[in-house]
Amino acid sequence: MKQLPLEIVAEAPRTFENFMPGANALAVDHLATLAAGAPPVYLWGPPGSGKTHLLQATAARALARGGRVASFGSAFAAPWSESDAWSLVLLDDVERYDESQQRAAFGLFVEAATQGWPIVAAGAAPPVDLPLREDLRTRLGWGHVFALQPLGEAGARAALRREADRRGVFLSDDVMDYLLTRFARDLKNLMTQLDRLDAYALSHQRAVTVPLLRRMSDEDGKA
Repeated sequence: MKQLPLEIVAEAPRTFENFMPGANALAVDHLATLAAGAPPVYLWGPPGSGKTHLLQATAARALARGGRVASFGSAFAAPWSESDAWSLVLLDDVERYDESQQRAAFGLFVEAATQGWPIVAAGAAPPVDLPLREDLRTRLGWGHVFALQPLGEAGARAALRREADRRGVFLSDDVMDYLLTRFARDLKNLMTQLDRLDAYALSHQRAVTVPLLRRMSDEDGKA
């Protein structure tokens, strides 16, 4: 009889320490030393390249130092309130901002020049290609711009192994090969598959194996 899992391991907080930099070491080093009054930073790249992880890691570092962080994404309706107590402002998914959000984001850039807030923003394309008002595109591209690259196969394997070890899950090389050849290789998707596989193995009281992974995939196809 299939049983419900008794314990699901919580997602690890996203920090600089548990980010696999790969080709993105310069961006990581820059964000890890970000100081008050620094020019804005813009991160862009495809899904799974680490944009959200780095935004959250930057926030975690600022909070650990006693700062106050404001974070705005496309799901936050404008207008956005401002506070002179902030020490960091994050803007995510900027390519999805509507007109009122673009206006609010531009206002934050103007206020940041007075308040000394560093702004770190992220989007799917370089500033020049964003479907945004020109003055906001200019602000996003004015400071440091980093094009993030997804992890290669070696980096993806290392990230999967580290997360599996944290969960107490043994991933054989065969299981790793299956995950990397049958699913999209971006890290976000791979971690989602690992999370599902972990829960599936617990619910069936089975070790994580290729046959179990195939069974889970087959059931997905029949759903």
